[in-house]
Amino acid sequence: MRIRSVEAFPVSYQEPTDHNRFRAVCLVKITSEDGHVGWGEGCAYFPEATLATAKLVEGLAELVVGQNVLHTKSIWLALKEHSWWYGTAAGIASIAISGIDIALWDLKGKVTGLSVLEMLGGPAHERMPAIASLHGTKVHIEEMAEEISAHTATGLHGAKVGFGKRGEANLGFEKDRDLEFVRQVTEAMGPGKSLMVDLGVKNKWDIATAISRAKAFEELGVAWLEEPLGHDDPEGYKALRAASGIRIAYGEREWNAKGVKRIVDTGTVDVVGIDPGRIEGITGFQMAAEFCAMSNRQANAHNFSTAIVGAASQALSWASPACKLLELQPVYGPAQKDLVDKPIWHENGFVPMPEGPGLGIEVNEDLILSAKME
Repeated sequence: MRIRSVEAFPVSYQEPTDHNRFRAVCLVKITSEDGHVGWGEGCAYFPEATLATAKLVEGLAELVVGQNVLHTKSIWLALKEHSWWYGTAAGIASIAISGIDIALWDLKGKVTGLSVLEMLGGPAHERMPAIASLHGTKVHIEEMAEEISAHTATGLHGAKVGFGKRGEANLGFEKDRDLEFVRQVTEAMGPGKSLMVDLGVKNKWDIATAISRAKAFEELGVAWLEEPLGHDDPEGYKALRAASGIRIAYGEREWNAKGVKRIVDTGTVDVVGIDPGRIEGITGFQMAAEFCAMSNRQANAHNFSTAIVGAASQALSWASPACKLLELQPVYGPAQKDLVDKPIWHENGFVPMPEGPGLGIEVNEDLILSAKME
């Protein structure tokens, strides 16, 4: 069975979990000669990067068309080798490869009748807990605590809250406010719920500030502190590791499995964020998660995009022993609830095992065409 066509769809959509701002991603459709279809996604997020990703996908298509549908790994390797000058396994090249690779795995499953989880070797877990992934937005801490606890009351096992984003929360700047936020949210969620703090990209902490917050958060029971020193500060993270026992998370901005191995080898990360729409797809995620598992580090899918990356994150999290939970956006917009027929969700706080061939979803192409960027 051969591949007939590769199509790129740069789309823009409003994201309710991110202050309703417009996000952009490049969706990829790959069709076999007999009409089977696979869908993938490259998470470029910004309009200019998404349009550039679409051009790369269109250019890389000639390496994919005519290839055997089952040869996902050899196609992945060919794409990486071809982009040596403008990607070197990084940048927008990795995002384009991600979209193609996810679509190839979905297509292979549609042709064979196997799910991506089955093709990855089957489940590594008996259950997959889910947490809410969201941002602080409001002026009053009491309102944020009420909102977050309402989400976790549905059964979710906790919440990861981004500090440095849009909105009026003003988190990550004043220590007393940060600590009061943690206290009120933890109390509102009640026992047995975990709180993770993600500094985000708006705030910039120096090492002393990071150490001070980490120590205080650790005393208050914060489960992990994400990117307190950004994505690439090995010396700073060594100092933070020496000063505090809190679990440290970062890694979602790495482009490939080699980058994940590099930060794991520093000994400064406990939870490694990995985005299948950025880290060279399902193939790249699987390799990166294996590095985490071999080093006894937790891998965590950065599942904060459309339902296509959501389906890939679901399958990969179930398949990898390094993945211990799955983040879900607690409020879905059209890119999650309307894009596919079976958007990923939880049942009493647990994400069900994926079923059906490929990613197990059927995509609403009319919605994609209505959201396409020109």
